[in-house]
Amino acid sequence: MEGKVCQSCAMPLTKEEEFATNANGSKNEEYCIYCYKDGNFVSNQSMEEMVEFCIPFVYKEGEGKTVDEVRKDMLTYYKTLKRWSE
Repeated sequence: MEGKVCQSCAMPLTKEEEFATNANGSKNEEYCIYCYKDGNFVSNQSMEEMVEFCIPFVYKEGEGKTVDEVRKDMLTYYKTLKRWSE
């Protein structure tokens, strides 16, 4: 499991219970439980909306980057995730 991240929101997947489920109930190792459930995405938001939703979980005041810099970095990174690169 080391190094896995959700291919929708980039949340690190470090525990079995964080993995989503496929339509047949099996574990899906590409997405987290917050983004994907029973074979479908939980929300139909755009990549930009996902970035805005996730900024509060990523941005740390005083770590040297502004919110706008973090947003730009996230947009660049999210384009490499499976959900947004297809």
